[in-house]
Amino acid sequence: MDSTLLLLVIVAVVVMVGLVGVWYATSRRRLPQAPSEPEVEPVDTGGGVDVLERPVEVAPPEVVPEVPAPEPAPRPTFFERLGKARNAFTGYLSGLVGLSKVGEDEWEELEEALIRADVGVKTSMSLIEDVRTIANETGAEDGVAVLALLKQRMHEELKGKDRTLRLDDDATNVWLFVGVNGVGKTTTIGKIGRRLVDEGHRPLMAAGDTFRAAAAEQLTMWAERAGTEIVRGNEGGDPSSVIFDGVQAAAARGRDVVLADTAGRLHNKANLMEELAKVRRVAAKEPGTVTEVLLVLDATTGQNGLSQAKVFTEAVEVTGVVLTKLDGSAKGGVVFAIESELGLPVKLVGLGEGVGDLVDFDPDAFVDALFE
Repeated sequence: MDSTLLLLVIVAVVVMVGLVGVWYATSRRRLPQAPSEPEVEPVDTGGGVDVLERPVEVAPPEVVPEVPAPEPAPRPTFFERLGKARNAFTGYLSGLVGLSKVGEDEWEELEEALIRADVGVKTSMSLIEDVRTIANETGAEDGVAVLALLKQRMHEELKGKDRTLRLDDDATNVWLFVGVNGVGKTTTIGKIGRRLVDEGHRPLMAAGDTFRAAAAEQLTMWAERAGTEIVRGNEGGDPSSVIFDGVQAAAARGRDVVLADTAGRLHNKANLMEELAKVRRVAAKEPGTVTEVLLVLDATTGQNGLSQAKVFTEAVEVTGVVLTKLDGSAKGGVVFAIESELGLPVKLVGLGEGVGDLVDFDPDAFVDALFE
């Protein structure tokens, strides 16, 4: 009996276990299933261990509308900026327009008009003499015809001069800027530096005017604006040393042109001329090559500017003139005096205060702007 009872108990236990298993399986199928995890790729971290990286949702990129780059400011034209010179010049000549015949008195008045416009006595006399000769040969008698001949002769007067700014390849070019204080030398250097950078050159500025208190600071400001380097010395120091250091630095750093400021004190003319001659010699020492000596003149000073030019040409071999403030002068005729009496080409002119207002001198546009 005991054996039979034990067997029945075992069978009962097995049956109960089986029923519990069936119930558990049925209940499991009825429970809601959690969403499956997305498949991910193993990422090799480089250390021999694969790390499973969860995918990260990335927001779509923001679409930013393309903004066109601002166009560079247009260069000023001679006609736009020479209003003062034109009004003064045509005011002197307007009396000729209605004349049917230009007489002796009118020829004298025409010559005086050129002199008042700062063309210079010598140049004015030469221009009028040539125009009278052509008028007699061609039979031009009325005022309009005479003015047309004068305009043509003034065009011819400014032709045939080399106005390019020389830059030798594979050389450390040095451009010296000379002129009295107050004419705009430092500002001119800054504007030319910006222009050279825009053209792809690599200029370096040298603050050689060590005697004017604010000169080095002003040139440093321009160097920062132009994105170029500057070499400067101690106030009151030797200008030649600053220029020499500038040339050496330019050669070492691969700069192709040194823009060298100089002093402009005329109260002691002899010392200034000796100093400029020394600066010129030092700037030309290896590896420097002086390719331009630019005389900066203020157009509003008229014939005084011509006197200044003669002083500086005695000390250094000037290669060209930068005429500043031409837009503010009623005496633009000084261009003719500079070129005919000094034999120097006007290479650049200032037609405003902006960095882009220092432009190449265009003789045809200049003469047309005086008459139109």
